[in-house]
Amino acid sequence: MSATPASNNVYDRLNALGITPPPLAVPVAAYVPFVRSGDLIFLSGHIAKKDGQPWVGQLGRDTDTATGKLAARAVAVDLIGTLHAAVGDLNKIKRVVKLTSLVNSTADYTEHHLVTNGCSELLAEVFGDAGKHARAAFGVAQIPLGACVEIELIAEIDDNSAA
Repeated sequence: MSATPASNNVYDRLNALGITPPPLAVPVAAYVPFVRSGDLIFLSGHIAKKDGQPWVGQLGRDTDTATGKLAARAVAVDLIGTLHAAVGDLNKIKRVVKLTSLVNSTADYTEHHLVTNGCSELLAEVFGDAGKHARAAFGVAQIPLGACVEIELIAEIDDNSAA
């Protein structure tokens, strides 16, 4: 993992990490990708994708923790893309407030928190202290399209910014 670049500019940090925020994904069901309420932005759950397709697997059966962590990191990249689409400038993110992570896992799998670290760690690298957040990580019997991880995010936007 790279050290967080010294720049306070989120785009400089992303560039140093070799990450380009992806375009906003079109929902495949009856929901919107994000909702803003006051200074908070709520991002709908994003499933893990690999090569543009759902990253399918079940932790504890056919997917290990290290792979799940990579999948959660991929979700973080997609969440960053949605944040960018929602606010227009990632430097307007005052704070990542909370993540909720759903890990497709067997009943006896217990490393959901380690999988979710893939997302949490990247958000801290990109947003610095503002990327450190509260979170919950759950094991679930299944996720849409068989994806191994789904994560939703709540962020606070600088109230002096017009998104």
